[in-house]
Amino acid sequence: MKIKYWWLAIRPKTLPAAVCPVLVGAACAASDLTFSFLIFAAALAGAVLIQISVNLANDYFDFKHHIDTPDRKGPVRVTQSGLIKPETVRNAFILTQVLALLIGFFLIFEGGLVILFIVIASLVCVVCYSGGPYPIASNGLGELFVFIFFGPVAVCGTYYLMADSISFSSIAASLPVGCLITAIIVVNNLRDIDTDANAGKRTLAVILGHSNTKTGYVALILISFLMPCLMFATGRYTGFILLPLAVFKISFPLLKTISEQKGEVMNRCLADTARLSLMFSLLFSIGLLAG
Repeated sequence: MKIKYWWLAIRPKTLPAAVCPVLVGAACAASDLTFSFLIFAAALAGAVLIQISVNLANDYFDFKHHIDTPDRKGPVRVTQSGLIKPETVRNAFILTQVLALLIGFFLIFEGGLVILFIVIASLVCVVCYSGGPYPIASNGLGELFVFIFFGPVAVCGTYYLMADSISFSSIAASLPVGCLITAIIVVNNLRDIDTDANAGKRTLAVILGHSNTKTGYVALILISFLMPCLMFATGRYTGFILLPLAVFKISFPLLKTISEQKGEVMNRCLADTARLSLMFSLLFSIGLLAG
């Protein structure tokens, strides 16, 4: 039974957020003939551990800050619901941080000072996202940090580890990935907008309101699918770069849900947005390799 509770705690439906940028960054490197499977595996493992660490920290700190209440519409939080003791969740969060740091040592050895900065910044932001005196997620900065770290930092960082430089492709490819993963957070915060406001958690959704947050979600999805078209228009890529457009129709019911629904139905929308980001990234990676 404990395994089931820990499965809830790590929030597996959010893990594509860790996989997508590493996958796309590695595809950019492979297209430039600089791919390393060992570095890819290490970067992927480190990214997944950091994502799990973020989820555990969020579960723990939101309980400590009295943000998670029985009224929230999201999936069960193991700390707030009493399924796992707070100190146990805290210890698990610390353990994942340590494991991520151990992998980070290898990546730092391979990538040098640039990767050292990325590893330190990532681990610090895991804590600061929900914890500390000025939590990032509670002060309207969550979406910005998610876009930066899961877009340009993760994609270009993965590429840099393999190529020891940054390319036009890695920068351009990081933008749709960052947008799609940010859209996951937008759904999460839109779902919780009322309970977060009542708890004093000022997410960007709370600041902007329902209507503007929905518009932001639509913009992120559309920009994501526009980017392969713009990349194709540069003449640097073949038509394979347009492969992600094959899953554009999957976004239609998501856009409809965002515009018309609220509350617990957003849990399915969040999972489907994460699934869309993974499908997009897989096709995008194939397009980068083939192009």
